[in-house]
Amino acid sequence: MKLYSEESFGPIVAVIRAKDEADAVRIANDTEFGLSAAVFSRDITRALMVAKRIQSGMCHINGPTVRDEAQMPFGGVKASGYGRFGGKAVIAELTDLRWITIETRAGHFPI
Repeated sequence: MKLYSEESFGPIVAVIRAKDEADAVRIANDTEFGLSAAVFSRDITRALMVAKRIQSGMCHINGPTVRDEAQMPFGGVKASGYGRFGGKAVIAELTDLRWITIETRAGHFPI
């Protein structure tokens, strides 16, 4: 089905059965996209371990994939976006760090 292999931004969902946790991670990563993901579990420690294995820019535990907070870096991996915006992350993405000095009086050079 197209929904399995394409990135969607609509109120739709595809339900794909997984044999076990490893298969679920494999299915989640079986895409060229990686904007946002969600893991639902009663075991938060296990959910965190799964979230770390999913290739996405954001992963929410026991919450929806749609979330935006101004201070947090928002963006995906793979073909889902370029860079990050939001919070301090956008500064690094949109600027070049430079150092400029100004001498206000004549300096003493020993050479």
